[in-house]
Amino acid sequence: MAKWSAKVQIIKEPGNQAERWLLDTVKELSDKAGIKRAEGGLFPAQQAHAFATGWNKNEALVAVSQGLLSRFRPEEVRAVLAHEIGHVANGDMVTLSLIQGVVNTFVIFASRVIGSFVDRVIFKNENGHGIGFFVVSIVAEIVLGILASTIVFWFSRRREYRADIAGAQLAGRGAMISALAHLKKESEVPDQLPDTLPAFGINRGARDGLAAMFMTHPPLEDRIAALQNAKL
Repeated sequence: MAKWSAKVQIIKEPGNQAERWLLDTVKELSDKAGIKRAEGGLFPAQQAHAFATGWNKNEALVAVSQGLLSRFRPEEVRAVLAHEIGHVANGDMVTLSLIQGVVNTFVIFASRVIGSFVDRVIFKNENGHGIGFFVVSIVAEIVLGILASTIVFWFSRRREYRADIAGAQLAGRGAMISALAHLKKESEVPDQLPDTLPAFGINRGARDGLAAMFMTHPPLEDRIAALQNAKL
């Protein structure tokens, strides 16, 4: 998201009908979600991409790529915007940052405890921290960091399901499913898009086993199935 956010053109005064529609849709969805109107933006990219950012639900920016705006049907773009508004209304950006901070703090603390324990019990070092403490602490921090990151990724995947539900509630179940299906179709076109389809963090190809634990977003087919079975 960072590389795109620097290129976003925040629309203050719409210069054409598409920009006017985008601003009106963001306003409508913000009002419907019960949050202060998010800012709307566009950025130059042919990949289907959209994101939301902001430090709280009443100070947010929702942006879409030119490619998504031009290739997707209006109801699908509206559903994508509703998904991003859902992230804002749910406070997902702040919550994810807090979880990441707590996890990082735990990893650092636990690795120091393990390093100190091994240094004193295994290496019998009673005079400050020896080499064993530093080596074990570094190794423990790497291992614990990998394990702890699965918690962050799990939350990230759960928030996508929640944002899909919010998008369906704001824009309609059919439109949200259609948008996800369109994204899935684009992700399957060989040599047309890069291996990573940026919209919703979609990665081309199925993931299972341990690899699935390190995905930030669930597979599109799982998200579509969840929406089809959800009680709205």
